[in-house]
Amino acid sequence: QVQLVESGGDSVQPGGSLRLGCAGSGIFLDRYAVGWYRQAPGTERELVAVITIGGATNYADSVKGRFTISRDSAENTVWLQMSSLRPKDTAVYYCNLYSYPGKWGQGTQVTVSS
Repeated sequence: QVQLVESGGDSVQPGGSLRLGCAGSGIFLDRYAVGWYRQAPGTERELVAVITIGGATNYADSVKGRFTISRDSAENTVWLQMSSLRPKDTAVYYCNLYSYPGKWGQGTQVTVSS
């Protein structure tokens, strides 16, 4: 059964950093484009970063220059390195296949506050 599990969320101060992980089971993540998404209360889920099959990356303007998405094929994990975090980055973060999204998981909570 295909399953993607997010991890690494925490509460941090503005300017801090976090690394989120998206671990795949029952699927080889390097065979798919994978996206990181986030959703804050009362808002629509938004796409923040994508890594393609070939390893190219794309970012939402709001996170460009601060977030880096990468893939570790050996660990079958897609990472989201976040730096210079801002309060507006506060959200539940999810990962999913970009082109063929499956069931959404529980995500991981990121809270940025003083």
